[in-house]
Amino acid sequence: ILEKHVSQLDGTVKYLFELLDGHCVEGVLMRYRHGNTLCLSTQVGCRMGCAFCASTLEGLMRQLTAAEMLHMVLLANGELDGERVNNIVLMGSGEPLDNYDQVVRFLRLVSHPDGLNVGLRHISLSTCGLVPELERFAREGLPVTLSVSLHAPNDDIRKQLMPVAKAWLIAQLLEACRLYIRETGRRVVFEYALVDGVNNQPHHAEELARLLRGMQCHVNLIPLNHVPERDLRGVSRRQAEAFLQQLTDRGLSATLRREMGDDIAGACGQ
Repeated sequence: ILEKHVSQLDGTVKYLFELLDGHCVEGVLMRYRHGNTLCLSTQVGCRMGCAFCASTLEGLMRQLTAAEMLHMVLLANGELDGERVNNIVLMGSGEPLDNYDQVVRFLRLVSHPDGLNVGLRHISLSTCGLVPELERFAREGLPVTLSVSLHAPNDDIRKQLMPVAKAWLIAQLLEACRLYIRETGRRVVFEYALVDGVNNQPHHAEELARLLRGMQCHVNLIPLNHVPERDLRGVSRRQAEAFLQQLTDRGLSATLRREMGDDIAGACGQ
């Protein structure tokens, strides 16, 4: 652990982990009533190029190995004074399915009964939607919580925010998500970062509700964090809550993500 930053707001801890070759990645430890959650990186940097994210600004440096990811969990456990990491979210820098083999190996190792024995249902994997890899992952027998970065109710807006949308349309992504639901029996979580003037109007909520109606899913609304190098603005709490109400009024299961570690740039999209 090269650096450690503790939030004065909620006790969230952000770690800077140094790898053997000198590269560094971040991890964030969040403490909840239901246990300790560690947000892990899966790559040094990222090549997905999403318009709202700081992790991708310098591109992809290299993949992390399963051993490096596992070691970060062990280091965090060592910081917890007899407690342990109960939940893991693969939501740090990097696209987990762009490092497919090592991430799958990590999931099998960290959940192994003879190892750390972290239950797969206590692990979340976030993806921007690499459809072929998502279809392959659905058949791995690893029923983690799948979080899909949707961020738009239609292809035109998604292409503005996410280069991956130029390769696979929303219809193709949702079909892969339905496969995941059938194979694992788990619902899919759709992440939706609210960008002022881009995807947060009432007609966007109506369109999103139509798109996801009937799916075994949940929408996680994310207040966008300011990234100085990006020309996008988040919404106010009031606007976020209004959008949430519009979704729930239309029958969608939805929540507004609780911000953790905002004062140490530990929150999502940093």
